[in-house]
Amino acid sequence: MSADDNANDQETYAVIGAAMEVHRRLGHGFLEAVYQEALSIELGARGIPFRREVELPVCDRGRRLATGYRVDFLCFEALIVELKAIGKLSSTEIGQTINDLRASGSQRALLINFGARRLEYQRLVWSGNLRSSASSADNPTVMEGASGDE
Repeated sequence: MSADDNANDQETYAVIGAAMEVHRRLGHGFLEAVYQEALSIELGARGIPFRREVELPVCDRGRRLATGYRVDFLCFEALIVELKAIGKLSSTEIGQTINDLRASGSQRALLINFGARRLEYQRLVWSGNLRSSASSADNPTVMEGASGDE
């Protein structure tokens, strides 16, 4: 792992830690907007640089499309963070996040689900091909990362 990869992981894990704290305090059952606001407070309290509801361009054939898309958070000016508040993450949400990475040219994303009993997250890295790691208390195929926070 290069020094840049290690720094990027520290950034990713800092955001995961903030999400775990929000989930520990609020639990599951609220709408996504509640978690988005609470996470923005927690990120600020931890000194994690972020922008909320960031519009990112979508490019096709080297051209920027008139229609972009919004990500819930852009942390460290490079890490896309998408939030959900659903019972369980599925391939649909993961696929949407992969499309976000491909379309934006970003290399890293976190898909965080506050709706499950234990916080779920999917860490995605795009560098021409996809590397992924998932974590949740109920997911026995964890590749790396900590379990949920309850």
